[in-house]
Amino acid sequence: MTTPPGGEATPRRSAPRIELLRRTAGSPRELAGKLLRLGHTLARFGSGEPRRRLARLKAIGAIERAPTRVQLLAGSADMLRFWISPAAADYYRQQGIGYGFHQVLRVLDDPSSMVDPVGLAVDRDTIIGHLLQVVHANPTYDLQLLDSLEDGIDELERQTRAMLDGTHPRARSIGAIVEDPGYHARLLEFVHAYRADPHAAPPIRDNVAANPSLQRIERTFGTLPAAMRYFTRLPEGPLAAARHLLTVRAFPEHLAD
Repeated sequence: MTTPPGGEATPRRSAPRIELLRRTAGSPRELAGKLLRLGHTLARFGSGEPRRRLARLKAIGAIERAPTRVQLLAGSADMLRFWISPAAADYYRQQGIGYGFHQVLRVLDDPSSMVDPVGLAVDRDTIIGHLLQVVHANPTYDLQLLDSLEDGIDELERQTRAMLDGTHPRARSIGAIVEDPGYHARLLEFVHAYRADPHAAPPIRDNVAANPSLQRIERTFGTLPAAMRYFTRLPEGPLAAARHLLTVRAFPEHLAD
């Protein structure tokens, strides 16, 4: 594994794998709590929480139009297969970190954060935990989600500060996942910039900034309004959406911003 500039190695880079697994899994009681929260998250899908969240986002002007349920499912799949997974795999390959094992650590730390790629069914703290756990290609989308929730940005700032001073209750497990020692300081800096101007330029992850192809996809999925515009351009019927998912193998740029 490579060591980041400056020579500082995080536990993710320096600790043995078995230690990383122990840290992210936590105690049996903590693991049981994670599974309980996962059950609550899955129940929110069935309770219509994504539709309520979309309606609120539209009501406050955060998005122009809400995608249908079919468009939301197809868009979530596209976001995962064209943006989240390939951009992350490229980044971790450059970092010398095994992507598969990294995902195992993320699941052990917080399984709830792994079941909803668009973040419309998870609660505020799950979104914040995800932001703290993953070096984001562009954190804007998640901040915009939090901005629509009560105390979302305030709580993100508080928890990011807690990560930096080592008092966050998940500091040990998150510290076993985050490979970049400067990430939380940059995230806090962007939170301050976003508070002052919601259109502030975000910190774009290096592998995206250096890749024109990923940059084009980031312009679609990196912000909440742009992502939802893409979703609403997808087929509305189940059969047409299934055909899209089965036949479209590359990012459809004609549907992008």
